Amino acid sequence: MTRTFRASIIAAAIVISGASLAQAKTSNPMVGGAAMYPTKNIVENAVNSKDHTTLVAAVKAAGLVETLSGPGPFTVFAPTNAAFAKLPAGTVETLVKPENKGTLTTILTYHVVPGRITAANIAASAKAHHGVASYTTVQGGTLTFKKGMKGWTITDAKGNTGKITIANVMQSNGVIHVIDTVMMP
Repeated sequence: MTRTFRASIIAAAIVISGASLAQAKTSNPMVGGAAMYPTKNIVENAVNSKDHTTLVAAVKAAGLVETLSGPGPFTVFAPTNAAFAKLPAGTVETLVKPENKGTLTTILTYHVVPGRITAANIAASAKAHHGVASYTTVQGGTLTFKKGMKGWTITDAKGNTGKITIANVMQSNGVIHVIDTVMMP
């Protein structure tokens, strides 16, 4: 192989790699008015979403920033500010107090599943299990998923049901699915 030919192949590979990365960056959905970059980790992206300020504050109060910035991979079902607002008045304010760190950590880790679980993974699992997909959370509980008329529903251990409103927000250390309800273990 000549030096010029080899250089051309390397240049082409760089262009293709760059195009793939650019395509990956633009294929991630916007969340909370902010671009989500697959090269950033869960925390680095979440702090930019104006729809997730309550979740970010809760993650900080629970001391989970370092964990969710780690290599993972993690799948996070991320409740929006509106989801937290549906909780009884004063719940969030009470949970973020230092004396309630254990309870807050339990609730937050109930929203995290080990591994990178995409919407396609959820669909395949549901298809293989009579329309229902179940995943064990980091907290140890189970989240259940079913296909509804308007997308995927998520159900917690207490029977509360919400929806995945934005799926497959890819991160360097996992994936985020935005949900409209806080799940309770």
